[in-house]
Amino acid sequence: MTPEGKVKKEVGKILAEHGVYYFYPVATGMGRAGIPDIIGCHKGHFIAIECKAGKNKTTALQERELDLIMLAGGISLVINETNLDHLRNIFL
Repeated sequence: MTPEGKVKKEVGKILAEHGVYYFYPVATGMGRAGIPDIIGCHKGHFIAIECKAGKNKTTALQERELDLIMLAGGISLVINETNLDHLRNIFL
């Protein structure tokens, strides 16, 4: 499993623990570039999560999508192996 794959797996565990409805959008030629790795909903709140590992950074397209989600009132996060607690804390 890739380092980013491990982060996605941990994020999935956290989301499941908190009863979040979530899925991993499939990147195909019909979708939009930059869509976050995980889309979810918790108690009526839209959640978008971009998973990264190590020193990997978001692309300009990913940043645009995350910003648009926040502007629309959703929660957008960039999660890596060092800030998994940030994700846990939004459910407190």
